[in-house]
Amino acid sequence: MGNLLIFALVVVYGGGVWKFWNGFGRTNFNPTLTNRIGLSLLWPALFITNPSYRRNFRKALKG
Repeated sequence: MGNLLIFALVVVYGGGVWKFWNGFGRTNFNPTLTNRIGLSLLWPALFITNPSYRRNFRKALKG
């Protein structure tokens, strides 16, 4: 059961990275490669703690 939970978390995390990476152009962030990589990889923590990032994340997913 624990392995299934870990697998589900990895799938959700990977899906978030993928969707944000592909929709990055719809956000208000500076479109540099380092911003794109950093903001994509840190999305769970930023989504929870930062309302501005949360709005931009939702914009990126609406593609």
